[in-house]
Amino acid sequence: MRVIEIIHTIAKMQSYADQSRGKGNIIVFVPTMGYLHAGHLSLMQEGLKHGDDLVVSIFINPTQFGPGEDLDAYPRDLERDIELVRKEGTKALFTPEAKEIYGSHYQTYVALDKLPDHLCGISRPIHFRGVATVVAKLFNIVKPHIAVFGQKDYQQLIVIRQMVKDLNFDINIIGAPIVREPDGIAMSSRNSYLTPRQRICALSLYESLLNARRLVESGEKDAVKIIAAASDLIKSHPETTIDYIAVCDSETLDEVQIIEQPVLMALAVKVGTTRLIDNMILKP
Repeated sequence: MRVIEIIHTIAKMQSYADQSRGKGNIIVFVPTMGYLHAGHLSLMQEGLKHGDDLVVSIFINPTQFGPGEDLDAYPRDLERDIELVRKEGTKALFTPEAKEIYGSHYQTYVALDKLPDHLCGISRPIHFRGVATVVAKLFNIVKPHIAVFGQKDYQQLIVIRQMVKDLNFDINIIGAPIVREPDGIAMSSRNSYLTPRQRICALSLYESLLNARRLVESGEKDAVKIIAAASDLIKSHPETTIDYIAVCDSETLDEVQIIEQPVLMALAVKVGTTRLIDNMILKP
């Protein structure tokens, strides 16, 4: 059985990182909120291609959840997660409590000016401030050379890349492809909330993206028409409520009206009470 060091405190995690770096290791970091699935494991597998000391964190970050969101209900299974990361060759697992990360009278946050004002940031106004803050803190605690994030959370990925650039973190950010379940649904811890009937409805997200890709590849350039087609398809399924469907620049997230180069199509839909996201690059 592979040995894995389970670390709960900032001091011990920083000490581990200092020792690993002192040995000349390349630390690769995969931050997660736990309840791991094959998508998370693919990030670890990608990370091991680029370094030799894989560190994973499991921390459900309270500052990225707004009022009425699913912080308390977010799925948890730490014992199962430990076995999964052990099998992937993880050398250290960092599992702090919220009071360890934020302490008392916490006051300092990282906030980006523009990227959070699109897509998920519109309906979740504090989300990316929480994401940027906790990732910056984790970078200072884990001290990685490389960090791996999934492209399913596309906006999160480019927010982190921008933060790393702006704040001069000496860390290489790698984006790993979306991993899908056999029926096409993007893997997410929140998929566990879906009833069997809702899961069928949730397939409409991926189906709408595939249909959009077909439209663009056949010559359609009008983003409004592509969004309308996706909206009609999703609304044809019961228990679906669209948060947003957007066609936008893949770097700035600004809306695109006429598709003349590769663009990002991103969407967020509630299926029942479960909010799901998905995206795809559309190439004319």
